[in-house]
Amino acid sequence: MSSSITGRSELDAEPSGDGASTGRLGDRIFSGLSVGSGAVVVILILLVAVFLISQAVPALIDNKANFLTDRVWEVNAGSLRFGIPDLLYVTVISSIVAMIIAVPIAIAVALFLTQYAPKRLATPLGYLVDLLAAVPSIIYGLWGLRILAPYVKPVQTFLADYFGWIPFFSPPASTGTVFLASIVLAIMILPIVTALSREVFDQTPLTHKEGALALGATKWEMIRTAVLPFGAGGVVSAAMLGLGRALGETIAVTIIVSTNPGLFRVSLFSGGETFASKIANNAGEFDTPLKAGAFIAVGLVLFVLTFVVNAAARVIIERRKAFIE
Repeated sequence: MSSSITGRSELDAEPSGDGASTGRLGDRIFSGLSVGSGAVVVILILLVAVFLISQAVPALIDNKANFLTDRVWEVNAGSLRFGIPDLLYVTVISSIVAMIIAVPIAIAVALFLTQYAPKRLATPLGYLVDLLAAVPSIIYGLWGLRILAPYVKPVQTFLADYFGWIPFFSPPASTGTVFLASIVLAIMILPIVTALSREVFDQTPLTHKEGALALGATKWEMIRTAVLPFGAGGVVSAAMLGLGRALGETIAVTIIVSTNPGLFRVSLFSGGETFASKIANNAGEFDTPLKAGAFIAVGLVLFVLTFVVNAAARVIIERRKAFIE
């Protein structure tokens, strides 16, 4: 008896040969590669931040206007007077409207694919939705301006006629409007929000759903009481990741939205420029370090704004994990 126990303990303690050491070596290599990869990403982000700050600070020092409050943009070789309120407004409002349009549709599509559609139908439909993310931005921009705009114009006219007393819906001032750009942005971020929401809803514990049904809940009541609460944190995180995507979109917005220099309007039916489209529209003016620095300062604000949104999404995800655990 004792000999068998001793023999078993010796066998258990034996794995110190080549196989075990190779396994430990592999673990160390994998751990090192993982840490190194994470460090490379962090270093790249820091380098981008350092570059933006170093290039933007001289222009900000030479700026004769208040960067955060003055609604003026005069970037000349002799003097710099520039501020970001107009750009910040158009960037944020177009992204928020896009989220208002995209998130409910994404949730509905995700619920249909995970809770209602049979698997043989849900799988190809999911692939089709995901394929929307592969369409280039320039295609979305041209499609929105040439194909979608004639259908959106009557909607804008209706809203302006009946709700024009609301500043957001005052009569149209241009063809390429913030409202049109928001619709295109909503279509562009739809695959991101749908895919992440679909994954979260699909992970709802079967016991939760079966428990709700066993208590007499209908299909929709089961979704409302079990699936949606479980996936709420994931949906919010998906929406914020989509928001980060919308904030940084350049080509589609540049193609669609008409610029209105010297004129600022709150209306969604007006033109304007976002941070990204401002940089793209004026790339030809980067002929001196100070002039380029003014636009890099705009890029720095967009960098910080996108970083904050993505960081908030990560915080929500981590809190949701802790809640589930």
